[in-house]
Parts: sequence; C-alpha cells; structure tokens
Amino acid sequence: MARKTVLVCDNCGKEVDEAKGAVMRVTYTDARRGAKQADLCDDCAGKTPGRAVARRGRKPKSATAA
Repeated sequence: MARKTVLVCDNCGKEVDEAKGAVMRVTYTDARRGAKQADLCDDCAGKTPGRAVARRGRKPKSATAA
C-alpha cells in the first residue's frame, strides 16, 4: 500500500502543492532555546519579513573570461 504525505501551510492552513512551498527555520542566538521550523506555502513565504541572502559557494566563472 502506498502512502502519500500531504504538506499543509503552518500559517494559513492551505495544502501545499508539489514544489510550491518553503521551510522557514528560526535559530536563536542562545543555543539552549533550540530552533523552530515552519512549513509555508508560496504566498505566505513571500509575505514573511526578512531579506534575501546570497547563495554560498564559489561565484560562477564569467562567460567572457574564456
């Protein structure tokens, strides 16, 4: 028997479609408090406060520097 996992937004309660969601993780500076995690739909994830963070790793090589 197959099982299907249904993801529900923790903010609004709507069902999240495949590849249409986000996970928000909050870590405290005081390590004893642990961390919190919330599953969000695209609409709710876009409304959350904060700023975009640069991706980690090496920068891609320039196409002109061949």
